[in-house]
Amino acid sequence: MSQHPTPLRFLMPGWFAIVMGLCGLSLAWHRAAPIMGELAGAGALVVGVLAALVFAVLAVFSLVRWQRYPQALAEDLKHPVRHAFVATVPISLILLAAVATALAGPTLAAQVLWVLGSAWQFGVTVWVLLRWLHGNKEGGLVWPSITPVLIIPVVGNVVPALAGVALGFPQWSAAQYGVGVFLWPVIIALLAVRVGVSGMWPERLLPSTFITIAPPAVIGLGALQLGAPVLLAWMAWGVAVFFLAWSASIFKRAISQPFAVPFWALSFPLAAFSALTLCLAQDASGAFQALAMVVLALSSLVIVALSLATVKGLREGTLLAPEPVAMLNPVSTATDRALP
Repeated sequence: MSQHPTPLRFLMPGWFAIVMGLCGLSLAWHRAAPIMGELAGAGALVVGVLAALVFAVLAVFSLVRWQRYPQALAEDLKHPVRHAFVATVPISLILLAAVATALAGPTLAAQVLWVLGSAWQFGVTVWVLLRWLHGNKEGGLVWPSITPVLIIPVVGNVVPALAGVALGFPQWSAAQYGVGVFLWPVIIALLAVRVGVSGMWPERLLPSTFITIAPPAVIGLGALQLGAPVLLAWMAWGVAVFFLAWSASIFKRAISQPFAVPFWALSFPLAAFSALTLCLAQDASGAFQALAMVVLALSSLVIVALSLATVKGLREGTLLAPEPVAMLNPVSTATDRALP
């Protein structure tokens, strides 16, 4: 465990990205069932149960942290980068509902998880965008705070569509999906301008570049759930391929640094892309099905590697420890060193 005397203090909400990655992988393996059969279903079940267990552990320790170190959570909520990770909690609830629905069908428990997560996610989006109205004041929108992490609370509204229709909430799923689709190009535009004005985000956050793959992948999956034409899903898949290639260009640079929780930013986007590829492969050629299986294998290997690195980091005490955080300056790139 951490060598710091109060490791629980540093259990920021971003740790729930682990649950997102595991849920995404479970859904991807479920999508592989038409090709692989019962083996894929068994894999989806194992990973889904693991995701639920990890969520339960993180939820308990997060509540303890909130009681023991309320100031630590307050600092997370005020931080220009870390505040966005709050959305990983409601998205985890939505994804757990999606996994439960995929594996066991619609249930009351899944409905409760979905409603709670969907409402919470919508509220987080409103809260994050209200911060932008502060301008250059504390909590406002400044260029150093514009990173791919903002995609999670702002564009994450497309996630409820993955299970909302099956759970009996098609109208609200479509409405919230529309919010995410509307805000997606806004975030992409902000990221592009930020790169031009202040350069890339800090080295420690380079793995978060892969988050850009998630919106088109989930939008494609959601479109199919909402009954949209398959061609829209193919269009979304093409955009996801583009962002995958774009993110892959900094992969070696991103993983060349010491392992930290932001590395889990690779997990859910890759898993979501695998799920969309497998979904489209059902009616595609054998070559595309083979490609889908390769993508699933690579995503699985990445998440296994992340899991092993996390266990090692906890054992050696390199995680759950303080990280240096510099002050953010909205006009100078020299201070653009904020860590999650």
